[in-house]
Amino acid sequence: MPTHVPVFIATTLLLAMLPGASAALMIRQVLEGGQRTLQGTLAGNASGFLLWSTAAAAGLSAILLASPTAYAALRIAGGIVLIYLGVKTLRTSLTAPSTATPSEDTRRTGFASGYLVGLSTNLGNPKAGVFAVSVLPQFVTAKGPVFLSTVALGALWALVSASWYMLLTWAVSRGRDLVSRPTVLRGLNVATGIVLMGLGAVVVADV
Repeated sequence: MPTHVPVFIATTLLLAMLPGASAALMIRQVLEGGQRTLQGTLAGNASGFLLWSTAAAAGLSAILLASPTAYAALRIAGGIVLIYLGVKTLRTSLTAPSTATPSEDTRRTGFASGYLVGLSTNLGNPKAGVFAVSVLPQFVTAKGPVFLSTVALGALWALVSASWYMLLTWAVSRGRDLVSRPTVLRGLNVATGIVLMGLGAVVVADV
């Protein structure tokens, strides 16, 4: 059975709180995607954690990370997704009228779209795989159902991360009056786009 659950929760919470692609993506979805898209992104991101932990429990992540070709393909695909999102966000910010915020019709792209973006961003992050392979097993004892214990920890990992992102997006949403000011909105979107592009480039370059 899993051990040191409080320590595991603290570890995954700190990991979620680190600035990164997922946080930048969540902020982008709050400002542009609409509520349904944000919900889909949260669900897709959480599903990614579950898939990583299940793969780790089955030993598939170790095989993936041991294969240079598979690792490189996953890394490059994930980096391209992040760069694409960054370019799209940056282009929207620079071309949209500065006197208005995106309309509901423009921002709402749907649950399914958000889910796919959240899932692909998560699965395209090899660091999540490294965490699943190298850290997750440290919290599982050799006694009991190791596979089920690892998957259970993955579910807890997904829950902790989703809770943090829900809090983060709630805070951003509550500050929408400030954030929605044209100049502030554009500046935040530009910064988010640059962050996503930079993170994508780092992932592709495997720095």
